[in-house]
Amino acid sequence: MSPFSLLCVAANVQLLAEFEQELAPLLGHFALVVVVGQGSAELALDELDRKGQPPAVVVCDSELGDGRGADFLIRLGSRHEACRKILLGSQPEMKSIIEAVNLGRLDYYLQRPWRDGSLRRAVIEQASHFVLQRPEADLLSYAAVLDNQKLLRAHVDRQLAAYRQGFMDYTHCSDEELSRVVIDGLYQFFEGNDEERVCRHYSPGHVLTREGEPNSFLWFIAKGEVVLRKRDEQGSDQEVVHYRTGSLVGGMSFVTGEPAFTTGVTLTGAEVIKLDKLQFSRVMQARSELLPSFTNLLLRHFNRRLQNSIRTEMRLQQTLSSLDAAHAQLVESEKMAMLGQLVAGVAHELNNPVAAIIRGSETLRAAIPDLVNLELPASIKGLGNQTLCQALSSQPVSTSEIRDKTRQAEGRFGDRQQARLAVQMNLDDELNWQRWFASRTADEREALLSRLELFQQTGSFLRNIEVCARRIGDLVKSLKQYARQDRAEPSLVDLHEGLEDTLMIFENRLKHHEVCKEYQPLPLVRCHPIALQQVWTNLIANSLDAMSGPGRLTIRTGLLDPEWVMVEIEDSGCGIEPELWQRIFDLNFTTKREGHFGLGIGLSVSLQIVQQHHGRIEVASEPGRYTRMRVCLPLDGMGQAGYGGEPHHNKEHAA
Repeated sequence: MSPFSLLCVAANVQLLAEFEQELAPLLGHFALVVVVGQGSAELALDELDRKGQPPAVVVCDSELGDGRGADFLIRLGSRHEACRKILLGSQPEMKSIIEAVNLGRLDYYLQRPWRDGSLRRAVIEQASHFVLQRPEADLLSYAAVLDNQKLLRAHVDRQLAAYRQGFMDYTHCSDEELSRVVIDGLYQFFEGNDEERVCRHYSPGHVLTREGEPNSFLWFIAKGEVVLRKRDEQGSDQEVVHYRTGSLVGGMSFVTGEPAFTTGVTLTGAEVIKLDKLQFSRVMQARSELLPSFTNLLLRHFNRRLQNSIRTEMRLQQTLSSLDAAHAQLVESEKMAMLGQLVAGVAHELNNPVAAIIRGSETLRAAIPDLVNLELPASIKGLGNQTLCQALSSQPVSTSEIRDKTRQAEGRFGDRQQARLAVQMNLDDELNWQRWFASRTADEREALLSRLELFQQTGSFLRNIEVCARRIGDLVKSLKQYARQDRAEPSLVDLHEGLEDTLMIFENRLKHHEVCKEYQPLPLVRCHPIALQQVWTNLIANSLDAMSGPGRLTIRTGLLDPEWVMVEIEDSGCGIEPELWQRIFDLNFTTKREGHFGLGIGLSVSLQIVQQHHGRIEVASEPGRYTRMRVCLPLDGMGQAGYGGEPHHNKEHAA
């Protein structure tokens, strides 16, 4: 049943038949009701109210036999204020019509007899206005018969507004409120449609996730309590945290695909919603309004997970008395401290690509309806598609090259603006000139280029969105690489990859400096790659902090002999004073200037990591000129050192 109706009122049956014929294309989306006279119209309105089909548009002839059409439409305004009112007449009483229109009691006047579909166009215009004022209306369904461009643009605006509002609103909600929104939405979705038993009830002691084993489910705790347990080094299960109503279980392993971090067990009788990836995707596609609230909930869950992990690590470390355990805690503390800095920098760096994506999506929102509705010959449309695809795959061109090509093409086109557009779309050569432009007048060329520019801009913005999305992915990948844990066993690693990942994380700070990479071919090194990345991170961070203004960061790699490699990180910063040489690797010592973060453990931890790989760190510095840190590693870094004796570090002042 159509949610809205069209009511047509006249004094004779012949006119009603004309109404039906004219408005037939709208029948699939509106209920069409045609009646004779005011009395029948009032009864029809009562019936429409009973059916829940309010009139979107009422078309009324000026003379109804039992009264004037204008008076009927004016009275209708008090009953159905939102509906649009069209008056049809052959000899209008201009004074009363003008007064009614000026007072907003009528929306449109059409002279009878109408011609060339003018009545249908008037009804479409007014019905579009009505639908746009109804928040519950499905704009996409009406776009097929009403004002396509206007409805599509409004639909995109609504979706963007809802998406943004979702994130903005839910950030002010408590965890409990946010959880309730998501859980209630899930229950509504699966109500009467739960053949796979997504909504379940468990008795106490039911295992949801098991530490170290794969987990392919996301568990929402609708009622009850769940305890998470983790094995300590003695193999005993330690309670880590209690989850209550509204919590998520298995979120990290569900998203990353990694084994479950803890064992989750119901502590009480519990009602849960158990989703696998397919079910989750189905829910989010059908109920996209849940995505902002779920995203916020998941981010909060990950934050709590991180906090709980830190607390758990600290609690487990308290049971250990060995020096190795204390050292591991020190390394992790330094790593998390540095991670905090890196997260802040990456968050700042994400602003630009995110802003570019938003700008691109807003531009495409306005451009796509125009592109869809553009009527072009097949050949021109093909050229447009070619221009769009080329813009998608093209690489940026320097402004000087564009200027040179524009000057060359200006001789053909006789207009600099046209020449510039042709160059941007790679249509400035002789072949394209003869095929598409030579036979056209200047005005025709301008019109053609204007249409092709719409294709080119669409492709260009899509390409920019793709580039920005890949940029975000690279940043997140690099940060994730730093944050993850090393495997217990060392592996063969390309040191250059770790250096590049580290540079990616610091890209926001590096744009103020010159970066010189002097890489030599290196064999694979057996090591713990994440631990070494922490070393690169500490050394590069120190170098950047040492350069108060624009400077130069140089990274060198090379072979010392067939069994040893070296990585040098050199900056053009303030250098290290001679009296501090003996202290820079001491625990809790820092030379960081005011305004720079420093715990005094970065170099100490870096040295220990390098020594664990049976390597050493050599330092050379001159105050006011440079500092150079050289890390020397054996190819089998986890074996026995064979170069230069026992593991050590050299501190040399280079004049």
